[in-house]
Amino acid sequence: MSNYWYDKAVFYHMYPLGMTGAPKENPKQTADITPSQETSKGFLELDLWVSHMKDLGCSALYIGPLFESSSHGYDTRDYKLVDKRLGTNDDFVHFVKLCHDAGIRVVVDGVFNHTGREFFAFQDIQQKKWDSPYKDWYRNVNFDWHSPLGDPFGYDAWQGHFELPCLNLYNPQVKNYLFDVIRFWIDTFDIDGIRLDCANVLDFQFMKELRAQTETMKEDFWLMGEVIHGDYSRWANQEMLHSVTNYELHKSLYSGLNDHNFFEIAHNVRRLEAIGTKLYTFVDNHDENRIASKLNKKEHLPLAYLLLFTLPGIPSVYYGGEWGVEGMRTKTSDVELRPCIPMADSQKLHCELTDLVAKLGHIHTTYEEFAGGRYQELLLTNRQYAFARHGKGSVIITAANSDDNPSSLSIPVPISAKTAEDLMDGTIIPVEDGRLSITLPGNQGVVLKIREDK
Repeated sequence: MSNYWYDKAVFYHMYPLGMTGAPKENPKQTADITPSQETSKGFLELDLWVSHMKDLGCSALYIGPLFESSSHGYDTRDYKLVDKRLGTNDDFVHFVKLCHDAGIRVVVDGVFNHTGREFFAFQDIQQKKWDSPYKDWYRNVNFDWHSPLGDPFGYDAWQGHFELPCLNLYNPQVKNYLFDVIRFWIDTFDIDGIRLDCANVLDFQFMKELRAQTETMKEDFWLMGEVIHGDYSRWANQEMLHSVTNYELHKSLYSGLNDHNFFEIAHNVRRLEAIGTKLYTFVDNHDENRIASKLNKKEHLPLAYLLLFTLPGIPSVYYGGEWGVEGMRTKTSDVELRPCIPMADSQKLHCELTDLVAKLGHIHTTYEEFAGGRYQELLLTNRQYAFARHGKGSVIITAANSDDNPSSLSIPVPISAKTAEDLMDGTIIPVEDGRLSITLPGNQGVVLKIREDK
């Protein structure tokens, strides 16, 4: 079992610019208006969410993007200034303290692949061209052509979006600047980790140096990367990142439920078993359609969260997910994925799913089996699935039925035991001849704690 806070964590995920209803565009800073004079109430609203996160059983928060940017948050202007649409640096210091007082660690977005065009180094190149000391801070700066946005030079841009020029992470000056930024974040805000945006395209040597640097800055500092495709162990290993986003499980969860195919989910878990307990798992996020909109049957929503919290991985709930909020992206906008939800609306949004997520959150953080416990498949059909997570002298068995009709299951118990406790309602179920005989109602599941006979 792991002793690191992040391996035991249940994350809450906030996209703060969206959830607070911040303006879509951020006016340029002027000399007569300083951040301390701003009247944004963003963090006053976000402060109200801390007790809600704790009620859900969350022990960590991933919040971002957070720092001063021009529009959506990933076009950074200033890495050392909280976005003024949310508030001030002091406001964020206060917010982190509220989280820490509630037992919640705080992880922020690290947008290090690119900056916005209003970042000081890029503007210096615009003004001084080849005489700028920052001309090597960006990838493939070329003064023989003009960018599509009218700059007197060309450069690499993230996925061809020229408002996002790519930093040159091979440049020691750039690396040292970014490491200084992280040191500033830790010293000023007391953050506990970073989620690396676009980690799939970041230089591996940069990430290795980042790991070595941050280990000296703060004990148990966590590095998680945004990676969609590929062999996750290339990024999540002892030399680089602690974890990456498990898009494979994300896809198999909604696809497996929609197709009544638990084999797809089980195959994915087996394939990732070598690193599966470390991966950051989710059913939706700020870039993906809401799980409540992806599932063909709304009745499968509780099963999606049941599997999220009990399969190997570090589970995360994207804000609004606990209320079954829906949302689909369009070809031109992610706005529906990132809605404004005032905490004042939480009572009217509260539903059975909210209570289930909270129950599962507390179960995950309470029981050692979920902090890296070995996974073992016990029963698998198209519409029924049972697996164990092993602890010391105990197992927790999760069983799920995605059929509309009740299903009677006989599940092998991998340790010697006489009874099982239903962690959702406290019911005691007998174990007979090494098996559990249970009947699951349609579209429902169960989480059972079994202690080994002494």
